Amino acid sequence: MDITEYERQFLMNLYETMLKMRRFEEEVFEFYKQGLMPGLAHLYLGQEAVATGVCAALEEKDYIGSTHRGHGHLVARGANIDRMMAEILGKRDGYSKGKGGSMHIMAMDKGILGANGIVGAEIPIATGAAYTAKYKGTNQIAVSFFGDAATNIGAFHEGINLGSALKLPIVYIIENNLYGISVDIRDVTNVKNLADRAIGYGIPGVVVDGMDVLAVYEAMIIAAKRAREGQGPTLIECKTYRWQGHHVGDPAEYRARKDKNEKAKWMERCPLKNYKEKLFNQGILNERDLTVIESRVEKEISEAVAFAKNNPYPDLKEAYTDNFA
Repeated sequence: MDITEYERQFLMNLYETMLKMRRFEEEVFEFYKQGLMPGLAHLYLGQEAVATGVCAALEEKDYIGSTHRGHGHLVARGANIDRMMAEILGKRDGYSKGKGGSMHIMAMDKGILGANGIVGAEIPIATGAAYTAKYKGTNQIAVSFFGDAATNIGAFHEGINLGSALKLPIVYIIENNLYGISVDIRDVTNVKNLADRAIGYGIPGVVVDGMDVLAVYEAMIIAAKRAREGQGPTLIECKTYRWQGHHVGDPAEYRARKDKNEKAKWMERCPLKNYKEKLFNQGILNERDLTVIESRVEKEISEAVAFAKNNPYPDLKEAYTDNFA
């Protein structure tokens, strides 16, 4: 679909969402460097086009199974930035009352069934949500985000097999950023495109440029329609790249083993920079629009940072509440 066929406000909203993700993650990185946050964070920097494109095609009632690298999914769904930041710092008014942290933010008000620190664990969870939607006839769909490394574990095959066999309303999204921690997916998988694995389950497998927000959106629109109409799942592989290491403490030196310029090449394909240029070239975005968007995002992010820093920690008496085993 030609970019000029989209509504101008929709196109600008996509850019604003990606910018908000970028700025959110940059501030989380600052929290870590300043020693303000407990544990580690797995940043979404570089992958903004994937969550933005996918979530733009969803309805408010739909479900999402997220990952350890899931901040971007929440931002794309319109989750409360204040509560997200507070959760990152382990504060009382965070989405999980400060007990989940970066890897376990749950925003049920936005259909986020929970981020997950276990690789691929969100696949059966989201598949189960899709089953409930089909059983209840709610016309909801589910989305399961996961990384390239998750395609080599049992939950991936079991979940997709079940989704396919029962024609469940779900879309499986591979965020292929090439690395499972330090392991290059190209060294441990004998297929060029991970989406080809859909063939074994009799469902469509789609490869898309994960650095192009409109390409992701257009693929997702087709997959969501198919799911909602009872035709079953689609497996979409978004080829993308993370700017940082596996987590904020990982220097990612392993990425230079094959190509010392690999990161620089991918950063030239920055989803924000290239999309912004496209909007300017088409006369959709101008300098005044950009200033308004940037000012609005900066205000929201700075307020969220202040909220998180000033929010109290949970009372020690709550240490064993809301815990399930």
